[in-house]
Amino acid sequence: MAGAPSIAAAPADATNFVDFQDVWLAYNEQLLRENHFAVEAIDLKVKRGEFIAIVGPSGCGKSTFMKLTTGLKMPSMGKIRIDGQPVTGPLKISGMAFQAPSLLPWRTTVDNVLLPLEIVEPYRSSFKAKRKEYVERARKLLQKVGLAGYEDKFPWQLSGGMQQRASICRALIHEPKMLLLDEPFGALDAFTREELWCILRDLWTEQQFNVILVTHDLRESVFLADTVYVMSKSPGRFVVKREIELPRPRELELTYTKEFTDIVLELRGHIGAIRNTGISAAQTAAAGAAA
Repeated sequence: MAGAPSIAAAPADATNFVDFQDVWLAYNEQLLRENHFAVEAIDLKVKRGEFIAIVGPSGCGKSTFMKLTTGLKMPSMGKIRIDGQPVTGPLKISGMAFQAPSLLPWRTTVDNVLLPLEIVEPYRSSFKAKRKEYVERARKLLQKVGLAGYEDKFPWQLSGGMQQRASICRALIHEPKMLLLDEPFGALDAFTREELWCILRDLWTEQQFNVILVTHDLRESVFLADTVYVMSKSPGRFVVKREIELPRPRELELTYTKEFTDIVLELRGHIGAIRNTGISAAQTAAAGAAA
């Protein structure tokens, strides 16, 4: 189907897990006075259990959007609700993984995965008493991602792909309602990256947490997501919304089909127009609507 590029605000609904209402962010008071925003006019409704991906040119505000979603940054204007509650500070219901796994080198794989349970309530208070139970949970999660036998190894004994699997386990160990991924597979070789796509697909299918994936890899976004959003150049706003109606469960063979590559090329065209012409967000939306 053709993409629906313009992003219209939708009324609040109990099925919406993420709800951005006309959100603008300037990084400090001076920039706010100068009307210099990192992101602007963000209206976004994400259903409970939905997997979305965000793509766009470098510096468009994708990571800023992630900070707003986790409560690490408060909007200059507008409102954000996650899981029905207004965001007033860092969220405890989310897990995060980044391009660099950032495992602590002095801790074993299982102890790295356990880290959130040691510092996030309500797990922190009961960690010593329930340590055996939590260790078992961590080992089972590591086994699910193909790290059976590596639980007691140190990060330097793991490949880059193994470290990223452990990083994802660490992000999920406290059973968050939302997983935020910022270029998590960008530093990996193509084969390892595709393996991890399938691992993430299976974890999400099993647990149905919300996922927000920021990526530069258009194939990755189309393979994994229910909906792909394209951001304009800074100040970033969502200018294209593309629902991915490819059947699930999706296997890697799908990525070689014309149906799949047509969607990737369509998204690449939108990003190319933004990058090469320097047109504004409003112009991009208007151009997409006319397509």
